Formats: sequence, structure tokens, C-alpha cells
Amino acid sequence: MAIIDGLLSELEQEAQTTQRVLERVRQEDLSWKPHPKSMSLGQLALHVATVPGTVAEIAARDTSEPSSFIQPEAKNVSELVPALAESVAKARRALGGFDDAKMGAMWRLQRQGRDILTMPRVAFVRAIMLNHWYHHRGQLLVYLRLLDIPVPSVYGPTADENPFAAPASAPA
Repeated sequence: MAIIDGLLSELEQEAQTTQRVLERVRQEDLSWKPHPKSMSLGQLALHVATVPGTVAEIAARDTSEPSSFIQPEAKNVSELVPALAESVAKARRALGGFDDAKMGAMWRLQRQGRDILTMPRVAFVRAIMLNHWYHHRGQLLVYLRLLDIPVPSVYGPTADENPFAAPASAPA
């Protein structure tokens, strides 16, 4: 199996979990911020939905220039799950055909032709497309908790959901 196959398999698995998180976002909370310096819930949710595809397209190039990351705010919760689906499909299109040599090749972030960050493409994909995505999904879970929205199970039980618990018995 190629390196990218394992990463894309993980992406697909985590996308299912991410969808469950995004489905908890409420329309009336999209502009809510836990702090003035924080992204709004709508910005964070849309960022979580779009990270994989955006990062995969950057990773598919050998070099990239830094850009400003102005995150738009979701205008409607109904756009979040479709944005995630398109993002995952975009990631698969951008990286799906890469072999181990291409994944092991150096990826560069450059400013005016000078390297400011260099790493193997596989490391960039792991660190930014996946780990960065998980980080922001965790932030989103905290936002949900602060808004008293039930938090779905991600890797195990939460105070609101326990997929490992035995089903409650029917009353006799």
C-alpha cells in the first residue's frame, strides 16, 4: 500500500467523525465567539469543513507562497456538511495519485523564492492536512460545550454520548 493510501483512508474515517461534529452546529450560534480574538463559530466550523481540500491542493504543489488566511463565516449551517464532502473529495483528487516517491519529495513554503519551511510532503500532509484539522475540530468541540450543545463521541465517550455503553434495557 502506498503512503498516501493510508493517509486518505484516515481522512475518510475522520471525515465521518467531523461530519457528526458539524451537524451539531446551530444556525443561531454561527456568529458566537468565546472571546473577541477568537474565530466565530461559523468561521471555525467552515474552516473545519474546508481544511482537507485546501491543504491538499497546497501540498500537491512542490512550492507554495504564504497567503493571508482570512476565514469566511458560514452563512447557513446547511452549507457545512456539503463543504466537508467537497473538501474531502478535493483532497482525494489532489493527492490520490501520488506514489511514495512523490509523497517523500520535499515540499517548500517560500517567500520571494527563499525557503522559509521545507519538509517531506508526507510530513506536511500529516501535520497540516490532518493534525491541524484535528486541532480545529477539537476547538469546535469546546465551542459546542460552551454553548451547552451535546458533544458527540469522537474517539470515545463524552459526557453526552457513550457509544460503548450497553443499550438501556426496555422496561419490563
